[in-house]
Amino acid sequence: MSDLHLAVNGTLMRGLELNGNLLAVGAIFVREAWTEPCYRLWSIGDRYPAMIRTQTGGSAIALEVWQVSPTGLSEILLKEPPGLTIGKIRLQDGEEVLGVLGEPFLCEGQQEITQFGGWRSYISQQQK
Repeated sequence: MSDLHLAVNGTLMRGLELNGNLLAVGAIFVREAWTEPCYRLWSIGDRYPAMIRTQTGGSAIALEVWQVSPTGLSEILLKEPPGLTIGKIRLQDGEEVLGVLGEPFLCEGQQEITQFGGWRSYISQQQK
């Protein structure tokens, strides 16, 4: 099986806490991108985000696309926090890729941060 594209929207992004998990499996940064405007984003205890596709209240969310091997993908997923999973994500340009999503239970009682448009924007506002 050939390498695939993986969309990441939180601490796996370049320069953030878990980016080393991508680098350790030889993943290659491809580009920055945006989702279609049908996703919502929550801060999970201000440690990492969880993104869910929704029919209402969604927005475009900033993310990164990485090239990764299937074996690397499984290693990355096993190191993700509980409640995060891999699913299909539709990008603004119409491409559909695998990406990190949150299970709905994970977002219950957490702060919604969709209005920030992405995790980097949210954490930069928190640091002010």
